[in-house]
Amino acid sequence: MKNTILKSITILIFIITIGCNATEIINIKHAEGDMTLVVREAIEGAKTKDIKLVFEKGNYFFKTDYAVGKFMYITNHGNGFKKIIFNFEGFNSVEIEGNNSEFIFRGQTLPFVFDGLHKVDVKNVTIDWDIPFSFQGDVTAVNEKEQWYELKPYTKGFSWKLSKGRIEFPGINHFNFTSLGSSLPHNKETKAVDYGAWDASLESNFVEKRPNGILRFYNKNLKHYPRVGSVLQSKGDKKNNRYAPAFLTKNSKDIKFNNVIIHHALGMGFLFERSEDIEILNSGIYVREGSDRVMSIVADATHFANCKGDILIEGCRLEGMYDDGTNVHGTYVAVDKILDKKTIRIALKHDQQMGFEFAGVNDVVWFIKQPNPQRAETNTVTSVKVLNDYFTDLTFKSEIPTDLKVGDILENKTWNPTFTMRNNVIRDHRARNIIIKTPKKIVIEDNELSSMMSSIMLRGETFYWFESGNVEEVIIRNNRFIDCAYAGTEHAILKVSPRLGKTFDSTMTYDRNITFENNIIETFGNRIIWADRVDGLTIKGNTIKQTTTFKPQFPDAYMFDLMNCKNVEISNNSYLGTNKNILKADEVSKKDLKFSNNIGLNN
Repeated sequence: MKNTILKSITILIFIITIGCNATEIINIKHAEGDMTLVVREAIEGAKTKDIKLVFEKGNYFFKTDYAVGKFMYITNHGNGFKKIIFNFEGFNSVEIEGNNSEFIFRGQTLPFVFDGLHKVDVKNVTIDWDIPFSFQGDVTAVNEKEQWYELKPYTKGFSWKLSKGRIEFPGINHFNFTSLGSSLPHNKETKAVDYGAWDASLESNFVEKRPNGILRFYNKNLKHYPRVGSVLQSKGDKKNNRYAPAFLTKNSKDIKFNNVIIHHALGMGFLFERSEDIEILNSGIYVREGSDRVMSIVADATHFANCKGDILIEGCRLEGMYDDGTNVHGTYVAVDKILDKKTIRIALKHDQQMGFEFAGVNDVVWFIKQPNPQRAETNTVTSVKVLNDYFTDLTFKSEIPTDLKVGDILENKTWNPTFTMRNNVIRDHRARNIIIKTPKKIVIEDNELSSMMSSIMLRGETFYWFESGNVEEVIIRNNRFIDCAYAGTEHAILKVSPRLGKTFDSTMTYDRNITFENNIIETFGNRIIWADRVDGLTIKGNTIKQTTTFKPQFPDAYMFDLMNCKNVEISNNSYLGTNKNILKADEVSKKDLKFSNNIGLNN
């Protein structure tokens, strides 16, 4: 097999010397058939630590038979044994020039891993799967009384079968999901999540074959039925439906993706862990033009966990993913045991964080002590002893606070980025356009946004994901928000809502210094700003127009809803619409609230 492949492919390797640095150029010729072994041998046969792969333009196909196999901890995904096609570890720098080629994958695979690099540069490539890990069908009938709905499932380009009254999919490399799992109805024409839709986890009790290719699904526990005429899309059970991102970058810096398009992935699109200085430019995540699919990738389009330096996402199109457009956060860990005056044992708290590297030697850590949610003393890590994927012992340079106790939380101060998101289109997907938590400067400007849930959410939390932390400087300006928060749950254009659990004081301010200015908002719903525990919130110069696209789902909700806030200014905004519920503020928020020079906002 090896000789046959190598005879049909010519790999030309050149050494280009520039000063003291040598970059090895690996030219890969296009060929039909599985290219996994060709790429693997090219990477493993590299003679230097600085390489550039240049692909002749074409469509390349990758199976998992000869992929690298490795157990991996991947944050916000399922840990386990992964099949890797492009495995870049042990290099100084890696560049990939795709020359507008397409890489098509089959089966459970993690396409790209960059780990421990000083430079990553990927450009001009599109990736997809020949068979998506999803099941979808047109909703043809619903009977809530008898607790069933009917679908006409898609067959062209999809892989599934009905076996013993249950749907099995995708049936590739001996893998099937255990249930339909996470599911949502979509608008067939626009492919956006359907108006009023609710997340559902489907465990159909029985599937019955009906005439004309129709399947009837009996589900006794379904609270919200899909609309007849919508497309119901399922991505599988929670345990298995986040296999891996398309691009995983860890412990690396100076990273750039330019003109990289992702049509499908078995997890997130771009995932970064403990990496710094990142750019995603002129790229996209969306369903291929002309495809019947309504879902692009399974989870977040972009995700940054404990990164630092400058992050820029610019000129991108993000659509159809089954989670957020971007999520930027640190990690909260809990104090599990105090070992001595300088050493504590910490615990990771979410099952998809297991094995995550919270801190390294010389990292500075904040202590956050119940019931106060605000950052307190800092200390520098001098020693890290990993016990297992749950527990780690940290030793510090100075003595830990004497009032630190089990159940308090820690946050890494060193690994936080500045973040800019500019001139992007994010729409027609599940969840939020942007969810972000970093204490450094955040700029969100000149984007076109439309969301199923809140368009922008600021939420540090210790309730479920343990994603830190509170924001300190946020500028949201010159964006266009179009018909946001259209799903069944109640959200807002901008929602600020810390969720720190019962052990923390739910009245103390958490987030700070948020400016929401000069945005154009065209939406059917009432809620624009819904803020809790903010110190410093400026809402000015925005143009708000009520649309008739949909009927407001929560007509009693207020446009501006403030709880436990301080130093809020709402000025020089204009509104055209019929909503009379303009401002709701509790006694704390009213004390220094400024509401002035607004047009059409009669409070």
